[in-house]
Amino acid sequence: MAKRYGGKFSPEGGGSNDDQSQRGQFQGARVEPAGARANILFVPAIPLVFLSLNDGAIGMTIGLIAAGLLTAAAFLLREGLRAEAEYNARRTARRPAFPRKIFASVLTGFGAALAAYRTEYLDAETTAQASLLAPILFGLVATALHSVSFGLDPMKDKGMEGIDTFQQDRVVRVLKDAETHLSAMTDAVKRAGDRRVEARVEQFQNTARDLFRTVEEDPRDLAGARKYLTVYLQGARDATVKFADVYARTRDPQALADYTSLLDDLEQNFAARTRKMLLDDRSDLTVEIDVLRERLQREGVRLD
Repeated sequence: MAKRYGGKFSPEGGGSNDDQSQRGQFQGARVEPAGARANILFVPAIPLVFLSLNDGAIGMTIGLIAAGLLTAAAFLLREGLRAEAEYNARRTARRPAFPRKIFASVLTGFGAALAAYRTEYLDAETTAQASLLAPILFGLVATALHSVSFGLDPMKDKGMEGIDTFQQDRVVRVLKDAETHLSAMTDAVKRAGDRRVEARVEQFQNTARDLFRTVEEDPRDLAGARKYLTVYLQGARDATVKFADVYARTRDPQALADYTSLLDDLEQNFAARTRKMLLDDRSDLTVEIDVLRERLQREGVRLD
């Protein structure tokens, strides 16, 4: 008997809900905030070091200090850009405790000033004849251009109104430990040498981080999610370590199937917990609205 062809891409194809709910491998991926424009600032220190080696003790010392300041500024800038990206990606966030980008601009100015003073010192016949005007101007211009190019650090908290800061600090500590477990999973699964498994672990991690963000935005959810952030993630980490060791030696397909099934179960449970917390938040909002409506009605305010 003839059978009609059909598939999930056919007009009447019945693609499974599981397939539709699967995340893409690159969903949740973000561009590295410290790109080429930040990394290129490591370059000026390199020729400065080599040019200073034959300038005598004082000239070499000034050049090496200037190169060190420029390198430190590049490191601070890179970390500052990453911290700013994390700040922008979250709906609730505190301002950075240490303004890395501002200090990077200041160090860049000092580095440029010292590099300019080195040139003035080498061109002058005596130390007293070395002018400070040009180095100061170069330093100020370098600081200003650096600040204009990369901006300043976030200077105020975002979305923290009505949030218990003590509870928020507890959430930060728990999430930091949870991220450590995810990083350990990433490092362990690389030993398995299977890109498909690495992608599957990354997919689970994206689902877990959805739970992280939900708890971070409402610290009251920490009590209900603590088991997921500690016990379940620790178990997932330990299972990943054991799987990677076994699969790297044996390439056992049953071990792969069991581990993939475990990730499926964990992902479904984490996603279900995230949905439940979001529904609870919506229920709280509904209660607040109903209470306000009743109060307005008792006071004779009409709601049209």
